[in-house]
Amino acid sequence: MSSLSYMEKLLDGVDVEWKALGEVCDFKNGFAFKSSLFKEAGLPIIRITNVDGKNISLADVKYFDPSDYKENTASYEIRKGDILIAMSGATTGKIGFYAHESPAYLNQRVGKFLPKAEILNNRYLYHYLLSKVEQIYVIAGGGAQPNLSSNALMAKIEIPIPCPENPEKSLQIQAEIVRILDAFTSLTAELTAELTARKKQYNYYRDKLLSFEGGEVEWKPLGAEDIGKFIRGGGLQKKDFTETGVGCIHYGQIYTHYGTYANTTKTCVSEAFAQKAKKAHSGDLVIATTSENDDDVCKAVAWLGNEDIAVSSDACIYRHSLNPKYVSYFFQTEHFQKQKRPFITGTKVRRVNADNLAKILVPVPSMQEQERIVSILDKFDALTNSITEGLPREIELRQKQYEYYRDLLLSFPKPGEQVA
Repeated sequence: MSSLSYMEKLLDGVDVEWKALGEVCDFKNGFAFKSSLFKEAGLPIIRITNVDGKNISLADVKYFDPSDYKENTASYEIRKGDILIAMSGATTGKIGFYAHESPAYLNQRVGKFLPKAEILNNRYLYHYLLSKVEQIYVIAGGGAQPNLSSNALMAKIEIPIPCPENPEKSLQIQAEIVRILDAFTSLTAELTAELTARKKQYNYYRDKLLSFEGGEVEWKPLGAEDIGKFIRGGGLQKKDFTETGVGCIHYGQIYTHYGTYANTTKTCVSEAFAQKAKKAHSGDLVIATTSENDDDVCKAVAWLGNEDIAVSSDACIYRHSLNPKYVSYFFQTEHFQKQKRPFITGTKVRRVNADNLAKILVPVPSMQEQERIVSILDKFDALTNSITEGLPREIELRQKQYEYYRDLLLSFPKPGEQVA
């Protein structure tokens, strides 16, 4: 890569000083906006769920009205170019770059970096923080309930500053590293945008196929006697996982690991534990009934493996007479989402119980028609979601390429280390 040869010349003979983030950057913790005062319109609030690990998503943003607060919220404003970090929960340590034109506001459990412009390039800091997510997670305590202290973060994470005695040249070197790395992220962003467009197209056709707007099919409750029944999972926790044994699905894995269907599990439990566990049979749906956000509540995966598997609490099993993939695809439709929303309860933890799920209506065409619809949707699903085909595979390769060069360009030796 010619850019690397140029970088070697640019870095030739310069000193590098490692500084704690707190020396070159200020930090702003978020404001405790009250969830009870969230609005559907107004000024946008960025929560930990909006930090996706690279950018800030506004897909599920909440709003507030400044007149609801005596405190001045102006100092919590976020503007284009700001770098944010999730401070607790499942997204702890994840970084997000705010690329939107309109301002937003910083919620509690989200922090904002304020680099000192005369020392530190904003995008240089961004790329460096992306390489430190795992270390930041460890600082937060890891485990099931990580909680990141801004004081610990700013003291324990160090960043390399090239040529510190000459700030102008230092910023020039930082800018060149940013130029190279941004070229990779730009390509990945273009591919991701294309994938997003294809997913929207897929969602449109999926919802169209499963809407039956002509009224040619009967809609029945999911819990109807001739359609299906819900069985609550229970007892299974992460501490029960084993290297081998009987397959299992933990409700948290449904959000992160599984797609529409699966025939192998990510984890196992012992034979002894499986004997007393609630188990899904081949063809059953496994549904996550709890989540931190409304979109993930009732995310489902059709189990198509040959063996029975254990299912955790905060999930339920749907045993039914429908095509397994057909009903799993239906759970992804906007029609299903609209029906589930009135049944969602809870504040920080959102949930839908099995009794209410049983009331949701599902279209029931002939088995032949279900299979035809599944055949069409499988083709779209493979195109948009398979990691070994098409755009997702290309995006994964480009991301690995970016990470390789990022780590190479930002791996400055520390005092006492030998340069390889």
